[in-house]
Amino acid sequence: MDTSKAIDHGLMRRVQQDDYDAFEQLVDRYKARLVNIIYRMLNDQNEAEDLVQETFLRVWTHRQDYDFSYCLSTWIYTIALNLAKNELRKRRKFKFFSLLDMSEKGVEIADPKLGPSALGHLLQGAISRLPIRYKEAFMLRDVEQLPYEEVAQILGVPLGTVKSRVNRARAVLKNDLKPKLEQSGALSQGSLVPVRTL
Repeated sequence: MDTSKAIDHGLMRRVQQDDYDAFEQLVDRYKARLVNIIYRMLNDQNEAEDLVQETFLRVWTHRQDYDFSYCLSTWIYTIALNLAKNELRKRRKFKFFSLLDMSEKGVEIADPKLGPSALGHLLQGAISRLPIRYKEAFMLRDVEQLPYEEVAQILGVPLGTVKSRVNRARAVLKNDLKPKLEQSGALSQGSLVPVRTL
């Protein structure tokens, strides 16, 4: 068992004995990563933070259900991603204004020069447009840098499917971003900004 998994299991055993200090340590280990991945799925910081709180509430409530034969990170990411997917389903029921509608209604749309924050904004926009099945696989593998095998467990799909979805997400992002970056002059020597630096 690797060190990280051993630490997680040690904390979870204490959590199952109602040790709230251990639970807080567990929250500290995962909170930032979960907020990051959910934010990139929903593009809403407040909603991401709310869903992470809900994730940890469920971890605490169902602490006795945890199966130690699995990685704790797999269990926690699965809870968080299911909550994020439910939120995305709810959002589809509502009609959102397009950028054109917003501009016609007098909402100013920023057009910043492409500095680091603007590049991050372009990338976040491209990620947010990915279909959910590609987005979650891409976020877990390329942003969170989880092993393909763990991503497959979290998503409940075969390993080959995960690899296919990650490759498809990368291709879609490249096709989406490359013309914009070339047009702005931000793309040097034909390479895209590395996703993992965000």
